[in-house]
Order: sequence, then C-alpha cells, then structure tokens
Amino acid sequence: MPRIYLIFLSFFFFSTSSFSQRTNDFKRESNGTFEENIDIASKLKEKGDYISAIYFYEKALISDSESVNLLWNYAETLRLTKDYSKAEKMYQKVFDKEETELYIRSILYLGLMQKQNGHYADAIESFKIAKKKYANDKSGYLYLKSKQELESNLWAKKAIKDTAKLEVLKLPPSVNTVDSEFGHSFYNDMLYFSALKADSSSRVDEIYAKKYKNEIYKINLNSKDEIIEQDELNPEQFHAGNGTFSLDKKRFYYSLCKENEANLNCKIMVAYYVNGKMKSIDTLGEIINESDANTTMPHIAKFDNNEVLFFASDRIGSKGGLDIFYSYIKNGNQFSKPISVEIVNTPDNELSPFFDSLSKTLYFSSSWHYGFGGYDIFSSNFDGNKFQKSENLGLPINSQANELYYFKNNEEYYFSTNRLGVTFSNNPTCCSDIYSYSIPKPSADTNLLANNLEIKDKEIKITFEELNKKLPVTLYFHNDIPNPNSNDTTSKINYIKTYNDYTSMISQYKREYSKGLIDKKAIDAQEDIESFFTEFVEQGVKDLELFRDLLFKELEKGNSINLTVKGFASPLAKNDYNVNLTKRRIASLKNYLGEYDKGKFLPYIKNSHSSGTKLTFQEVPFGEYTADKLISDNPQDKKNSIYSRIAALERKIEIQSVSFIQVDSANYLVTNNQVRDLGKIDQTTKYEVSFNINNIGPKPLEIDKIDIPCSCNTAEVSKNKFEINENGTVKVSFDPKGYSGKIVKSVYIYVKGSKEPLRLVLTGEI
Repeated sequence: MPRIYLIFLSFFFFSTSSFSQRTNDFKRESNGTFEENIDIASKLKEKGDYISAIYFYEKALISDSESVNLLWNYAETLRLTKDYSKAEKMYQKVFDKEETELYIRSILYLGLMQKQNGHYADAIESFKIAKKKYANDKSGYLYLKSKQELESNLWAKKAIKDTAKLEVLKLPPSVNTVDSEFGHSFYNDMLYFSALKADSSSRVDEIYAKKYKNEIYKINLNSKDEIIEQDELNPEQFHAGNGTFSLDKKRFYYSLCKENEANLNCKIMVAYYVNGKMKSIDTLGEIINESDANTTMPHIAKFDNNEVLFFASDRIGSKGGLDIFYSYIKNGNQFSKPISVEIVNTPDNELSPFFDSLSKTLYFSSSWHYGFGGYDIFSSNFDGNKFQKSENLGLPINSQANELYYFKNNEEYYFSTNRLGVTFSNNPTCCSDIYSYSIPKPSADTNLLANNLEIKDKEIKITFEELNKKLPVTLYFHNDIPNPNSNDTTSKINYIKTYNDYTSMISQYKREYSKGLIDKKAIDAQEDIESFFTEFVEQGVKDLELFRDLLFKELEKGNSINLTVKGFASPLAKNDYNVNLTKRRIASLKNYLGEYDKGKFLPYIKNSHSSGTKLTFQEVPFGEYTADKLISDNPQDKKNSIYSRIAALERKIEIQSVSFIQVDSANYLVTNNQVRDLGKIDQTTKYEVSFNINNIGPKPLEIDKIDIPCSCNTAEVSKNKFEINENGTVKVSFDPKGYSGKIVKSVYIYVKGSKEPLRLVLTGEI
C-alpha cells in the first residue's frame, strides 16, 4: 500500500483501525486453522480493518509464535493501529529472527517504535544499525530516514529535559470521545472540527458498523449544546475535514477525500457561507487541485498583506509525500501558482499548516524534523522575505505520539494528539483527542514580588537547574590538536576552527579506519566513523550553541558563573605532554566564548564588565589518565591509535558543571593550579604536594571539612579561616604502596555554607 495512502488513512480521517469491526461472521470463523486465521487476517488488513486483523493474527500466533512472516504482519498491523508498545516488541522479534532481506524495514520500524515509546537510547542504537544496513544506497529513502532519525533521537534525548511549564488540557467529553477528533478553526464561538464516527456503536470494545466516515461538526464550547453535524459538507462515500473560513467569513474551504481499494484521492472544496448555511459547494480548479495529486488540509490567512491559501499536497515538485504550499487569492476565486515552503518541506510528510498573521509564524506537523515521536508540531517564522528554519514547539505541546492540526483562537491554542491520556476504546494511543493550552500572563504584582529576596533566590535556583540540564557539553578534537608538537599550556586557536578542520577529515577517517577491510566489514567500519561524528562531534557543537545562549542570558541577568571544564586525551603521547595538550584544548573553548559574536562574553571573562558580573573557569586537565586501556598507544598503528572510534572518543573536553558564584561561597576559594602531575611514580616513595589557595570573595571564609575518598591520601590545611584576599596552603600526600598504573586521586575542600567543594587533583603513573 502506498506510503501516502497510509498517511491519509492514519491522520486525515484516522482510518477504520480506530475501531473493531469484528462481525458475527468473523466470530463464527474464529476457531479456524492456522492457515484460515492468517487468510482472514490478511484480507482484513488489506481492507484497512486493522483491529479485526489483529484479532486473527493473535489467534494464529497461538498455533505458531515463531513464524517470521506472521510476526512481521502482526507488527505492521500493530503499528498501523498505533499500538507502539506491542509493535516495538514484535519488530524486535522479527529483527532478531531475520534471515533474509525480505523484512529489511524491520530495524527501521523498530527504531521508530522505540522512539514513539520514548526509548531514545535504544532507538539510537537501532538507527545506527539501520544506517549500516541501508548504506549501499545512500541516496535512498531508507538510509536518509535512518540517518535523520539517528540525529533526531540524539536531539530528543537532550531536549526531553526542557519541558515547558504549560498546562495542556483535553477538551470536554462533548467533543472528545472514543472516536478520533481533529480541531480545525473557530467562528462565531463555534469550534469546527472533524471526527471519524461509525453509524452505530456499543459501550464495549466492539463496534458493528457498515460505514466509518470522517465528517465535519461544530459545537459551542461555552454552552451545553450538543455537536451539530454539517450535513451539507459531508456527502456519502466521502471523508470530509480541515475546515477554514476566508478572511471575510463568506467562504469555507475544506477537504473531501474519496477512498477506494487502490488509493485515496483528496481535493480542496469551497462552500459559500450564507445566513449560517453552507451553499454552492464546488471544487477548486486545477491550479490548486492538480490532477493525479492529493491536495488537502487548507488554511486561510493574511500573509504578505494578501489573503493566502496554505495547504498540503503531493503534487509534482514535492520532496516526498505531502509538502506545504501556499497560493495568493484575488477576488475570492483567483489563485496564483502555488509556492512551496521549501525550507520546511522534507522527504517525509508536512501536514496541517496554520499561519499566525500576528506573529508571522507558520505552524505545521512533520515526521522528519527533529522530534520526540511520530508527528511533532513545528514553527517557521517569516522575516518579511523568507521563512526561517523550523523549530520544534517542545514538550508538553509535543509528545512521543502524534500532534497535528495546531491552530490559535484569540489567546488559546489547540491541537490534536493520540498521546497517552486520550479517550479510547481499544489501545491507549489508538485515537486522537483535541487538546488546548494558554500561555499564562504575568500577574500585576510580578515586579513587586521580584523584590522579595526569597523569590529571587528561588529564581536563581531555577536558572541554575536549567543551565545544568544542558550538561555535560562534550567537545572533540583530532589527534594532537590544537598546537601540535608543542608543550604549550595555552592556545590562541578558537574551538570552532578545530571543529571545522576535524569534520572536514571525515572521509580520511573513514578511509583510514576501513583499511584492509572489504565488503560489509568495510562499510560497517565507515558507518561507525560517520556515526561517531554525527553522534558525538556534531552533537557537541549543537549542545555548545544551546548552552552558550543560555549562559549569556544568565550573565546578562547579573549572575556571576563558574564553569568546571575537564580535559581528556588518548594515550598516544607521554603523560606530561597530554596534560598540557588538554590545557590547550580547554583554552580553545575559552577562546571560542571570548570571540563569539564580536566578543560579547569577553568582558565577563576578563572581569571587566561594568556590572561586576564575571565568568570564571575551573580547569581540570586529566590528560590521558582516564583513557580506555584498550586504546592503542603505538604511533605506528595510526588506524587504531588515531582513526579508531575508541581513540577518537577520548580526545575531548567536557563542560561538566555550572555554579553561581553569588550562591555558593566555595567559588571564592580558588587555587592557581588545580591538577598536579607527579609524572613517573616510584611505588616505594611517598609524595607530598602543596596547593596554594586564596579567598577571592567579598567576605571571610571558614573551612568546614575535608573529604578524602582514598586512604592512600592525607590532606592538611594551613589554616581554617581565611580573611578577604588571604592566602594559604593545602598539603596533600600520596602513598603509592599497593597501586599500579595510571592514577587520578582527589581531595575535596568544603567551605561552611557551601555544597560545592574545591577539588584538588593528583595524577601520575606508577
């Protein structure tokens, strides 16, 4: 069945899969043989009666639960009914048993179901496998979809931490039922929506019906009136939906879809609204309803000082499935040649456009752009010349399920979703309900309340949490970069320069790492390297950009901030060299922030900002001491010591924590050299190192306690109380008896009233 057909079945009128059509005839046949149950299930699935098909597939599974063909068809049918949890389990079984290429899509669909269940880490691994499987055709849909979904799940895994504080509510039972409902627009306090309803139903999980149609209804949400069916818009043997009024409210545009065994054909219709009635219904001409194309989901808006029709279509020129187009309207019935909203359209489907004329923002749903599940809602701002890159609306507007038909009425926002919590009769995510939310306005007392110190402290804690949600930010480097063959402890190189140079070497990495391998092993090695750059190197920069912007906002608010940054290296060079190398890598991050956007971070870094707000760095250059012991340190074995994924994973720095200097007095107790390298250690010799510490804060500090995790260490502070600008020392000893190899040993100094300690580190190799 064509992918576009399934999309319409699932989302335009939600298909008969939302209901069970187990007729008495089928019940009488339910005790048939394995072959008979399979035959009945296959015929029902072909007709689109997925719930009944599932019934007979499950009957067949009692006889044979190992048949790959049966498991595949069962999994496919579960997916089409949006039973994500069961579908994931069945696709996993198919993939585990797969012996041929017959079920080549099983790993792709497994990943998609894992994503829709919120199992992002599992989905990432599935899509990495899928990329390898489809790598022979890198321009094909399966490879491109797997690559996009790998990146999307990496995004979702991070973005799920950023749930907005919005209350998203279901509309009342007068609208939302066990059927599927889709909201479209308001006029005269009436909500116009569509719903898939049967001609008869019972209160149990079975519905006996001859027809299932998506039809247009309206209801006044502010009254106790029942819904009103728009009979004149709902002809026999057609599915109707997607209602939108013209700017003068004299015309009503909507979709009509004709279903048959082969495909689904949708066109946009127009009705004239006269004295509360829809009259003179006609189809739009071929400029809009292009022959042999599906054209649907109309929305009228004021755009570019004109009345404009936005819609979705798979016409010639679309990138794949349905794309978003718009056409200027003149004199109510003359349409310009449709224009593709090129920047938002993808190889997947873009659906249900809505343009907010006040904010000049286009909203739409897509299953391609970075999202949390199936279809998410995105926005694209129009800057007066062109539409901008799309942005996900985030949680809780979006979810792991499907969100469509987003629109705004006054200050209220509406959308349809099949997320957990909808009203259902079959499985918890089978059917859509209409939800709404509003953005809370600040109270009149907000400015007065902000003067309350308790509330200010609470606000600081909230921003502290938000910054730390973005962590760790991990940035990766090519071997011996920056400043190769140098013992320098600092660098003038900007991290983005090293990043651009690094990503330009992807082809070289793939070539070097796959040397000596052939066929599938060579492809797998190359895909491992490509996935590393996608999953780690490129993702690191994306994380840095998000963190950077949030960090600057907090500095602008007057919050002085300390970043703890740790450095790591692979074991190719000597220990002392690698410690200095990691220091240079940390310096490249500081250079990046100092140079970004004409140096707007620089006054904070140099502590020269007029507000006194500053940005400080707690540097912990670990060198190679935490590197994986399996990594080659043979400079002649470049394949494994430089170009391997495992070696590349070690060459990094991490922004690991954020602390507000105003909140935590530990940030005023500092040392000029936090990590001391003992170099080569004699196991028979005890070592003692002195760290100079200083109180740079505005008040005296008192040592509360010293935490020493290892019995091999001791620590002694020269004094317990430090006046302003007063110096002192901490003597740390290390007894290497009983230890071998590379060591990293820490001592933690706590200041009274502080939760964040000053960490002092000893490194070396015994």
